[in-house]
Amino acid sequence: MTDDRYADYTRLKFERPRDGVLLITIDDPDKLNATDGEMHFQLSRVFRTVDEDPSVRAVVVTGAGTAFSAGGDLDWIADQVGDYAQTMRVMKEAGDIVRTMIDCDTPIVSAINGVAVGAGIAIALMADVSIISEDAKLTDGHIRLGVAAGDHAVAVWPLLCGMAKAKYYLLTADFLDGREAERIGLVSKAVPRDDVLTTALGIADRLAAGPVDATRLTKRALNHWIRQALPNFEASLAYEMLNFLGPDAAEGLAALREKRAPDFGAAER
Repeated sequence: MTDDRYADYTRLKFERPRDGVLLITIDDPDKLNATDGEMHFQLSRVFRTVDEDPSVRAVVVTGAGTAFSAGGDLDWIADQVGDYAQTMRVMKEAGDIVRTMIDCDTPIVSAINGVAVGAGIAIALMADVSIISEDAKLTDGHIRLGVAAGDHAVAVWPLLCGMAKAKYYLLTADFLDGREAERIGLVSKAVPRDDVLTTALGIADRLAAGPVDATRLTKRALNHWIRQALPNFEASLAYEMLNFLGPDAAEGLAALREKRAPDFGAAER
């Protein structure tokens, strides 16, 4: 797609499959669309750009290949552990991802075609309508790394699936599949894998064909529920980043790299 306003987003692919519909693809399939520094930065900016594009009346976000986004790139995470300046940069970008998706009046549909973890699941679940493959796997995953559940989770999981389920999945970091995510209300709809993008584009078509101002203002009003949770979100994000400066994040990262269970009790403090 040729459009100068999106030219700097080199880690995202943009297409216009329908009139008024923009398809954004998180585009690093060789790494299962894992989020590294440049990808994270671009995701923190793109929805502001979308909101300022008058030709876009609905957005679909998906992942290239077989995954939506398999969490944070481990080399990028390693750069953050114990590094105050990097942690502050990531904290601002992570906050911007959530806030720009809330403030983007253009409706956003996620097509969760495969695994979604970390920053990827934030994009997937902050969308206004979320369509997931029945067999796709989700986890917030922060606890596995030894950091608090920051990013989006504290803001929206209690609203989507209730406090009991939110606490269970955020405190255990258990995986759930698309069917269970739909059952508990974490996503809008689960469909067979081959139908995910088609279903999401169909919904985007309907939204784009609807009354633009009424649709956008309905989204804006509904998102006031999430805005009320922003103090909780800001606290969780700050706690997450504080944990990146401590010993548990280093042990969690080492365990992920070595494909073993972490021993947080043995981490030096």
